[in-house]
Amino acid sequence: MSSSAVLRRSLAQVSEVFSLSDAEQESLATPSVPLTQKSGGSVSFQSVAKVYASSSGAVHALDGISLDIPAGSIFGIIGRSGAGKSSLLRTINRLEKPTGGRVVVDGVDIGTLGEADLVALRRRIGMIFQHFNLLSAKTVFDNVALPLKVAGVRPAEIKQRVTELLALVGLQDKHHVHPRRLSGGQKQRVGIARALATRPEILLCDEATSALDPETTQSILQLLRDINRRLGITVILITHEMSVIREIADQVLVLEQGRIAELGEVWKVFGSPQHDATKALLAPLQHGLPDDLQQRLQSQPPASGHYDVVLQLDYNGEDGLEPDFARIAQALNAQTRLVHGGVDRIQGHAHGRLLLALDGAIALPALSNLTQGPQAIAHRIGVLGYVV
Repeated sequence: MSSSAVLRRSLAQVSEVFSLSDAEQESLATPSVPLTQKSGGSVSFQSVAKVYASSSGAVHALDGISLDIPAGSIFGIIGRSGAGKSSLLRTINRLEKPTGGRVVVDGVDIGTLGEADLVALRRRIGMIFQHFNLLSAKTVFDNVALPLKVAGVRPAEIKQRVTELLALVGLQDKHHVHPRRLSGGQKQRVGIARALATRPEILLCDEATSALDPETTQSILQLLRDINRRLGITVILITHEMSVIREIADQVLVLEQGRIAELGEVWKVFGSPQHDATKALLAPLQHGLPDDLQQRLQSQPPASGHYDVVLQLDYNGEDGLEPDFARIAQALNAQTRLVHGGVDRIQGHAHGRLLLALDGAIALPALSNLTQGPQAIAHRIGVLGYVV
């Protein structure tokens, strides 16, 4: 029996006992030894397609996906349920086989690889999952050590490597603890440590923070960012949360029905979304009109009496333009009140929206003149309405 067959049989037995799915088993069934960290990790999709057969006909999960992911970057893939995120991610380690196109890792078309070379490829790709996929009967140490034990690495080397990894993810005091005694964030840290056991060049993250609370999500994202910077690993993550992309990614791909809706640097896509799918995904992050103000807002100024004009100022991150309240008041020639809004910084660029109230008795300057050139106070300015 070949060594590969022996390994697969062994993992099949583990799967039986611990109820691992096929994909989880495949992600662990990667013979490996401690490697020197490499500088690779680039991925290229070239007209990639994936079609599934169903009772109602062919389902196009991926349709003509072409893009490049630079080595050492953090790349986010986002989309609504069924957009094709998981299918695309799993073509990178060949857990999904495309029905068309090519997936190229570090210049090699992985569709041309034989079994031995495919095993070598998977040695260079780690993967973490939404629900952690830890072996409940094993300690933290044994969970992290599993890929190395399967590969036959010497116990002394395993101990050294696992100790290093648990220190890296902040679990140096949890060696002998079982998963049931860990929090969700700690379980994901164990999953990350296990994925790094073979010193991969690429780390795939399949909804890695979806099962976590916001505070824990932030800590895991910080850990992934730290791993990316310290080790130079390419991190490719899929999520349905735009806030995750905003926090960590360098570039983002928005998928919609298996096709590319938008692709680019995060700050640009967030600042000027073009596709309806992107706008829908970004909606929860927008500083929209509060309900109480919406109820009071009128489309026309009242015929008499005092009223305020409500202006909306938008910032999309371009040209280094940021809110400056002194300049805004000077440009509008009026005192202003901040009614609602907020500004975030994404990759060093200011993004956000401000809602300002001004005395309606004051004549407004031409707003179009205040969005261009050195006198610009925002990228877009408009009158939302009038409030008595």
